[in-house]
Amino acid sequence: MDAQINISQNGILEKPFLCYEFSNTSCQKFVYPLETRILLYILFSVSSIVTIIGNMLVIITVIHFKQLHSPTNYLILSLAVADLLVGGVVMPPSMLRSIETCWYLGDLFCKIHSSLDVTLCTASILNLCIISLDRYYAICHPFQYHSKMTSLATLVMIIICWTVSAALGFGMIFMELNILGTEDFYYENIDCDGGCFVFQSKAGATLFSLICFYIPAFVMLCVYLKILHTAKRQVQAIQSVNSELKKEGKATKTLAIIMGVFLTFWIPFFLCNVIDPFIGYAVPPLLFDLFLWVGYYNSTCNPIVYAFFYNWFRQAFRIILSKGVFQTNSSRTVLL
Repeated sequence: MDAQINISQNGILEKPFLCYEFSNTSCQKFVYPLETRILLYILFSVSSIVTIIGNMLVIITVIHFKQLHSPTNYLILSLAVADLLVGGVVMPPSMLRSIETCWYLGDLFCKIHSSLDVTLCTASILNLCIISLDRYYAICHPFQYHSKMTSLATLVMIIICWTVSAALGFGMIFMELNILGTEDFYYENIDCDGGCFVFQSKAGATLFSLICFYIPAFVMLCVYLKILHTAKRQVQAIQSVNSELKKEGKATKTLAIIMGVFLTFWIPFFLCNVIDPFIGYAVPPLLFDLFLWVGYYNSTCNPIVYAFFYNWFRQAFRIILSKGVFQTNSSRTVLL
């Protein structure tokens, strides 16, 4: 891609900054002021660390305390693993790309990073889909819940969730299904040295967004509306003698909030993603990058939601942080 020559205010010809100075196919580079770069490195690094620590606490909590060994919490564990990987594997390279505005880690790692990005985003929403089904049986069909949502059934659904997500993420990137039908345009006008982003054709963007976001989100919304309708009819029982229904109702409310947070954080990105090819790829890259980071922050927020709404998660966090998990029989601690 040929570099364009800019004319400064003094009438002097200026060459733009390039990712690779001696490459005539280099991407252009935007250079942030030093103070801005330092601030962004601090912000993104803290975000990555908080995401890792928060989700690690959730993972240790569910694994360590026997009281929490239930199908619902296994699904929360699977979601926390996806969020942990976002913080530990996806965020750091994305930080370098966002701040340096170039990709210096090689083409192969670019494909691996993009594949993991797609995989983990898809795994998150599919895990939430399974969680909504778990809540549906717990509230709408409580007598069938323990026979339907067994630990084995949950494990099979988690395996399917991750397999489908990985097949979609790695298959789309490595088989270049995202540029199918627009290969010539992509390689002649978009591809350049130092770039690492998921370019998508109209068909690719539409299909990807539908499979990864819009269809699962629609399913989840329908399921939770059904749950809310059923819960209203059970409200007397929940408020009086049936403590089990009350507990399930609280869990459903918390997980519905988690789903709402997920949708709120990812909607801006997926709206841009599906619209961009139809408006001639006119969405500014900086805006795309901003919305992508907003989506990443969903992985940071989930443990905060658990800690805020679940008393037993807060208690478990305190035990872990005070090193109480190293005491004898701490795994049998009763969490209120």
